[in-house]
Amino acid sequence: MKKPELAAAIALSADVTKEKAGEILNIITDEITNAVSQGDPVALVGFGTFTRRERSARTGKNPQTGASINIPASRSVGFKAGKALKDAVNT
Repeated sequence: MKKPELAAAIALSADVTKEKAGEILNIITDEITNAVSQGDPVALVGFGTFTRRERSARTGKNPQTGASINIPASRSVGFKAGKALKDAVNT
């Protein structure tokens, strides 16, 4: 399912227009992005938790040449599925 399809499903369930559902979906994703980028976890009970994760600098290997390369420290987003989501997927 892509974002427009999700917005259409929300519009149908909430009895709002597709445009309004798309705006709401954009607001939700923007707020999750802002919170996680500032280091605040976002917990949606039953669905899951988004967190910012730190990756330390490390040495990697170029697969084509075998040469060692330095990979700088970075941040990534982690997602841990909630129990309700896990149960829905496993049934």
